Amino acid sequence: MSETPSQHPKERSFFEKLSDKLFHEHLPETKEEFIERLHLAHGKKILNEDALHMIEGVLQVAELRADDLMVPRADMKVIDISEDPTSWIKQVINAGHSRYPVVDGDRDNVVGILLAKDLLRLFLDPQYQVRDHLRAPVFVPESKPVDILLKEFRLKRNHLALVIDEFGSVSGLITIEDVLEEIVGEIDDEFDVDESSENIVPLSPGKWRVKASTHIEDFNSFFGTDFSDDHYETVGGLVSDELEHVPHVGEVVALGGFKFKVTKALARRVQMLLVEKLEEDKKEHSSDVPSKPLEDGTKN
Repeated sequence: MSETPSQHPKERSFFEKLSDKLFHEHLPETKEEFIERLHLAHGKKILNEDALHMIEGVLQVAELRADDLMVPRADMKVIDISEDPTSWIKQVINAGHSRYPVVDGDRDNVVGILLAKDLLRLFLDPQYQVRDHLRAPVFVPESKPVDILLKEFRLKRNHLALVIDEFGSVSGLITIEDVLEEIVGEIDDEFDVDESSENIVPLSPGKWRVKASTHIEDFNSFFGTDFSDDHYETVGGLVSDELEHVPHVGEVVALGGFKFKVTKALARRVQMLLVEKLEEDKKEHSSDVPSKPLEDGTKN
């Protein structure tokens, strides 16, 4: 008699095999215990480093909100459709993004999403109306759980969403790449921090945008500080060491007369900081930067 399909042993998945190796005695009762088991498995070569980081990333994503991963409002590259196309086509070419939020006069007035490839029609037909071919924008609240957002990205085949605050104002944008980076690590994301830009950018008197990858030596040279680089090489390392954990977006720490606020971070590293001279020392640097309104996309 021939065997029925149900009589064939089912191929066990990787996670079923891994579960047997990790939890053959008892299941962990807390997330911390689970992560400890993962690290033990890594130490015994059951898991390689990439697999360990990805599983940790999955766990991290389940605890994050949209505002933890979003590109801040000030760093968004947008197209103002109220302007002449010749004024923003150069911006599109230079930025090299594939999608752009399109606004009409104000960043809170998002009227659609423009795919860069659609601009090719404008070169072929000067009468082409970009406004008529915009994709509908997707808005999500700052509190949107990232794991749910990822599922919606996949189901709706969407790649970008605008993040809004409780008053309906745009506070940033988030892409599917931002979420996937938390799981698989760094991706060459078109909305990531521009690595070719300056490490320290003046915003207003006493305030600067500083890349977390800025070397301590360069930071000291610019600000006349004397932070030690014995234990860490970068400003991000300095802030992480002070907080004793990987900083989250919105966290603030005061060091050496400066306030450091995290404005962009991944699960495993901080990316961008807003650095502000504290009040008592702010006058010393008031002449170092041009006078213009601060627009950093962060909440004070």
